[in-house]
Amino acid sequence: MTNVRAALVTGASRGIGRAILLRLARDGFDVAGTATSDTGMQAIDETLRSQGLAGRAYQLRVQDEGSVETLLARMKADDFSPLVLVNNAGITRDNLLLRMSSDEWQEVIDTNVTALYRLCKPLLRAMTKARWGRIVNLSSVVARMGNAGQTNYAASKAAIEGFSRALAQEVGSRNVTVNVVAPGFIETEMTEVLSEEQKGQMMSRIPLGRMGSVDDVASLVAYLASESAGYVTGETIHVNGGMYMA
Repeated sequence: MTNVRAALVTGASRGIGRAILLRLARDGFDVAGTATSDTGMQAIDETLRSQGLAGRAYQLRVQDEGSVETLLARMKADDFSPLVLVNNAGITRDNLLLRMSSDEWQEVIDTNVTALYRLCKPLLRAMTKARWGRIVNLSSVVARMGNAGQTNYAASKAAIEGFSRALAQEVGSRNVTVNVVAPGFIETEMTEVLSEEQKGQMMSRIPLGRMGSVDDVASLVAYLASESAGYVTGETIHVNGGMYMA
């Protein structure tokens, strides 16, 4: 064992999660990223190698309790005990509430909210024992603004904020911080499919006049995972170019 702190990032095969994984690796953390498939795990490995960085990949479906238990067993076998946890994995299943199926509702809640319980609870043991830990949960601007067709997603992201504030009060005495990062419109593979008209409508709502980059989000997560953020906890910090000002 070394004194290099380990960091686990869920949903790390692309987009914001990939940027966070790379930033933490560059900052000297022993990193691991999760993906839902073998292809995603391979993408994580290739991304790290292409940047000359070390790390590992695990398979994880955060909405599946058995998958979480398998992950925990594999990390224990690898002697990988993260003191930084970034809960980035999440999904959308957009629909108007009048048309939303119970599966569309429940899958979003299980993936975006219940997963926090399944991961934070066991990983907190090592953090409290070390008397040092960082938990960063990814929310969204829609938790505050709302968005038509996303009642399930908005509810899940608002729940993340409440969960994080309560947990921050529980573990603060152990020098474990819990914070939330709430991105706005960020340039990712998901936004590339939007039409120019849709992008223009988004941009008109952003005072800075541009969409955010994944590195804008990763930089904030890296700060919250660092020693420098030791007196910041229970906070939700927005990265949205001024589209929403709390």
